[in-house]
Amino acid sequence: MGIGGGIALIVIGAILSFGVSDAVEGVNLTVIGYICMGAGVIALILAIVLNNQRSNTSHTAVVEQRTTPNAPPAQAAPAAPPAAPVQQTYQQQQPPPAAPPAV
Repeated sequence: MGIGGGIALIVIGAILSFGVSDAVEGVNLTVIGYICMGAGVIALILAIVLNNQRSNTSHTAVVEQRTTPNAPPAQAAPAAPPAAPVQQTYQQQQPPPAAPPAV
């Protein structure tokens, strides 16, 4: 219904209760006007309360970020000089020393 519907009910009820002087047999227009005004006031209050609840909502954005503890930030690796070719050297093993001469 909303705010406009509540105001419309209040206006229609006021017209029926205060502005109409005709009498319809079996219907009391003054009481119907009061009922419409009461329903309009209730509708108006409910519409205002519901609109305030809608405007009190908060919107938050959750941003997840994963970092490693105690680690420096990642940096670009420095350019390494070209690797020199690997040279293999062989060493000859010397024979074990001779036993001492017996006396």
